[in-house]
Amino acid sequence: MPAKDYVIMKYESHGERFEILVKPKEALSFRSGRSISLSDVVISDTIYKDVKRGLKASPSSLKKVFGTEDFETIVREILLKGELPITADQRKEMLENKRKQVVDFIHKNAVDPKTNLPIPPLRIEKALEQARFQVDLSKDIESQAMQAIHELTRIIPIKVAKALIEIRVGQKYATRIKSQLQSLGSVKKSNWLADGSLIAEIEIPAGAQEEIIDKLNSITKGEVEVKVVQVK
Repeated sequence: MPAKDYVIMKYESHGERFEILVKPKEALSFRSGRSISLSDVVISDTIYKDVKRGLKASPSSLKKVFGTEDFETIVREILLKGELPITADQRKEMLENKRKQVVDFIHKNAVDPKTNLPIPPLRIEKALEQARFQVDLSKDIESQAMQAIHELTRIIPIKVAKALIEIRVGQKYATRIKSQLQSLGSVKKSNWLADGSLIAEIEIPAGAQEEIIDKLNSITKGEVEVKVVQVK
């Protein structure tokens, strides 16, 4: 793996020093609370005293500081408490990616309260620039997006909302749609009719209306009726 793809993460405690090799983006995701496997974060199963000199941490030092020699337990603590260096280019790229994720979250979960329709991502991005909103790499997407929405209320009409949609589908695709309901949203109602067709109601993030309707049309080849019952 090229050196630019990983960094040395350092942790010092009780007069001891420990180092591990990690992927910077994944390490930041782990620190922000995202569910991610340790195997996707660390690139070596060794805990070092000094990576550059190839010196491994001694079992006694691990026991002294962490109370265990268990690799995963120790790595989790280092990831949460250690020093994570990143280059200027890495930081810029990660900030851009996280900003896109914040915009996407807002687009899916908020609407224009005047029309109850999703707000285009470009409009959200421009409003964030006007509000001078700064993305924080150490914070999770949802909390930052909610903070951003609060700040955007000064710039554009916006509110977090849920949409209740009604789905009607004939016998041909009813069983398939029924099996997909839980993955599409929170199921509020699901009834089979005498002719084998299905009527269901699901609650979804209001900004995701177009995405969900597109999925339903894709599954049924367009043979589905979808109606927005309520946006609240």
